Amino acid sequence: MEELKQAGLTENESKVYLALLDLGPSLAGIISRKTGLHRRTVYDTTEMLIKKGLVGYILKNNRRLFQASHPDRILEIIKEKEDILSPIIKKLGERYSKTKEKEETNFYKGKEGLKTVFEDQLNYKEILILGASPKAHEVLQYYFKWYDKARKQKKIKAKIIAQDRKIKRIPLAEIRYLPEKYSNPVSVNMYGDKTAIILWAEKPIAIVIKDKGITNGYKNYFELMWKIAKK
Repeated sequence: MEELKQAGLTENESKVYLALLDLGPSLAGIISRKTGLHRRTVYDTTEMLIKKGLVGYILKNNRRLFQASHPDRILEIIKEKEDILSPIIKKLGERYSKTKEKEETNFYKGKEGLKTVFEDQLNYKEILILGASPKAHEVLQYYFKWYDKARKQKKIKAKIIAQDRKIKRIPLAEIRYLPEKYSNPVSVNMYGDKTAIILWAEKPIAIVIKDKGITNGYKNYFELMWKIAKK
């Protein structure tokens, strides 16, 4: 019975339909005794099943003998609903796509992967960097000279919270520092609706999350740390 309810039948419709499958052509009174439903309820329910094409009837001595249709009719009903809903779902999907921001998470490995991440940052007006590490220049020794030049040409500003005072004099960048005891090989870059979490290791890894909510959360944390960090 539960399966029939999932297919769209009510509890009473399921009871009557299953009873008719067992009984064959039957009067309302017999269906009532089989299902435990009041006779008036049986009549109302069979009317609904007739409209759905799951029950038919024959007249015998001016009395209705109800009989169940083949169960394949249930599949036909589901298919009919799909046909009705399909264009509606398509329109709803279009509305959903307009308002729902796409969420993406991408993984990058190795030096070339990191270059892809940094070059993507050149498409945004501002970059926030939490935990800038001197190891970045060790991993990408000559790359940042080109990167900072390209960022300067595009007038992309940066706010950097660094872990080491060796990091200084970066074009279009305002830098503040955290105590060295907080130094670690991980930095977080925020730009647009993206957050890049970068592990500066011999084999570097970056995880880029495109999600406005997550990025705003990191930006709020950055602003808090910016107030704590020293010039």
